[in-house]
Amino acid sequence: MAKPKIGVYVCHCGSNIAGTIDVPQVVEFAKGLPAVAIAREYKFMCSDPGQSMIKDDINNLKLNRVVVASCSPLLHEQTFRRAVQEAGINPYLFEMANIREHCSWTTEDHGEATEKAKALVSAAVKRVYYHQPLETREVPVNPNTLIVGGGIAGIQAALEIADAGHKVYLVEKDPSIGGHMIQFDKTFPTLDCSACILTPKMTSAGSHHNIELMTHSEVKEIAGFIGNFKAKIRKKARFVDESKCNGCGVCMEKCPWKADSEFDLGLSQRKAIYTPFPQAVPNIPVIDKESCAYFLKGKCRACEKFCEREAIDFEQQDKIVEIDVGNIIIATGYDPFDPTPIIKYGYGKFPNVVTGLEFERICNSVGPTGGKIVLKDGSEPKSIAIIHCVGSRDENYHEYCSRVCCMYALKYSHLIKEKTKADVYQMYIDMRCFGKGYEEFYKRLSKEGVTFIRGKPAEVSDRAMSEEEKGKLIVVGEDSLLGTIVRVPVDMVILCIALEARADAKNVAQLFSISQGADGFFIERHPKLDPVATMTEGVFIAGCCQSPKDIPDTVAQASAAATRVLALISKGKVELEAAVAVIDEEKCSGCRICNLLCPYNAIDFIEKDEVSRINEALCKGCGTCVAACPSAAITHKHFTTEEIMAEIEGVLV
Repeated sequence: MAKPKIGVYVCHCGSNIAGTIDVPQVVEFAKGLPAVAIAREYKFMCSDPGQSMIKDDINNLKLNRVVVASCSPLLHEQTFRRAVQEAGINPYLFEMANIREHCSWTTEDHGEATEKAKALVSAAVKRVYYHQPLETREVPVNPNTLIVGGGIAGIQAALEIADAGHKVYLVEKDPSIGGHMIQFDKTFPTLDCSACILTPKMTSAGSHHNIELMTHSEVKEIAGFIGNFKAKIRKKARFVDESKCNGCGVCMEKCPWKADSEFDLGLSQRKAIYTPFPQAVPNIPVIDKESCAYFLKGKCRACEKFCEREAIDFEQQDKIVEIDVGNIIIATGYDPFDPTPIIKYGYGKFPNVVTGLEFERICNSVGPTGGKIVLKDGSEPKSIAIIHCVGSRDENYHEYCSRVCCMYALKYSHLIKEKTKADVYQMYIDMRCFGKGYEEFYKRLSKEGVTFIRGKPAEVSDRAMSEEEKGKLIVVGEDSLLGTIVRVPVDMVILCIALEARADAKNVAQLFSISQGADGFFIERHPKLDPVATMTEGVFIAGCCQSPKDIPDTVAQASAAATRVLALISKGKVELEAAVAVIDEEKCSGCRICNLLCPYNAIDFIEKDEVSRINEALCKGCGTCVAACPSAAITHKHFTTEEIMAEIEGVLV
């Protein structure tokens, strides 16, 4: 191979770098480093003129290695790799020095910043000297897609992909798709009936010839890599033959046994054989073994006796279904925060303290009260307090804002005013009405006779201090605008609870090899530039599993994830990263330490050869196996010992 001839390019990044670092001084320093043929500076190296400068030098000066000192490799490493490749150099003969996030943004002293930039450039030059060309590989993409979660995000993504002509497996753990959105009464700020706008999409998903609904099912195992995943899905027994059932509902009508309705959050009851709600998709009932007398006591079978189509099958067993897909979209949604631990608000103690989701069901015309807003004793409330930020913006529970609470609290005001004559008190920290039409909705509600009290209530009590308060719930807190303590006697209290990551999010993250943040939500590849991808290629996220968001944002993100999947399907193939680990089988002792430590399950032990072997398609190049191997049998391409030692030597100038 030809002797290294290195070009060094230092970016000003406007004033992001040049405002702190003496760029000309760094360039002069770079010119004196070994094997450096040219060193230049430019205002925006990632721009077309900046990239053209690099390409021209490669062609004119016969450079065979390039170093760019600019921003994070996460942002522009691919940009410059493409540029050098277009000029005829292998993209792995490029090295990037981050003198923005690692230097100019973190160092206030200009002199020290300049010296640090020199050290980082020196390290990059020393390291690139030992780089070797690597070859990427391409694999075909299976056009089938697995979507996990049948809420509005999963449904939207499934329809987008299916309408484009590709097969989708939509897996939902509940007996019907719909998610939380189908539980709502109306949606803000347009006050559309939630079911009216969602059920057409649910029906479309259920009848689409390219969508295979797998409700009452869970993904148990995932193997493979982008373009070529294999999934094992457990289809739980419904004890109803889906091919025979026509959804007539006679079985539910005749069933004598009842249990609390999960869909109505325990505010009503359902039968032991049931569909969660009337518009369920698929409209196939399921038998709850925990409530069914036949499974508990060995008798009854009323549903079987009255089913004319003989669809009841008590012998049905769970099935494991294996599918092959090329991409995966995770849309598992959120859990509503349980406010029981916040004892001061009396949830669970006072029957007329309810959560926002419970109030949605109370308001709903097919809910437990037929849409009438009533207290537990059946009477109509004369006054209602709505408390914002319960469990959110609270360092004791969740520090983040749940984004939707202000708006659905305003929606409740309207629904209460529409259906009752009750006085409404909104108790808020501040109003966050950020979306399209949201501020207008707030102003509209302000004119509907709602009383706004700024301040987080200290407690909800039943300790009366006056005749007016007797028999009431008293919300005690500070009105921070008036600077006084207020006591507001009301009949009902609605708690606007936080949205939190699902209880099983950790298991889902491990199953699909994706990351969680400190708040439990899944982490996207980049919060601004790649908000639907994850660090696992071919696995995307959409909706509230990433963070709390409203319905419009959820739908937009689901469409974005579907678009990313369609782009990969359209391309038909993907490139696999070349900078991965490899095992020298002559040195491998077969200890299997690497097998146990690999977070991507990319290493298998080959019994007949008694050595471990890496699946390069699964390897993400994290380097864990390299560091742990006691035999030094594993090498990480692009991060060899020679390269790392040279980089360390370079940074110590």
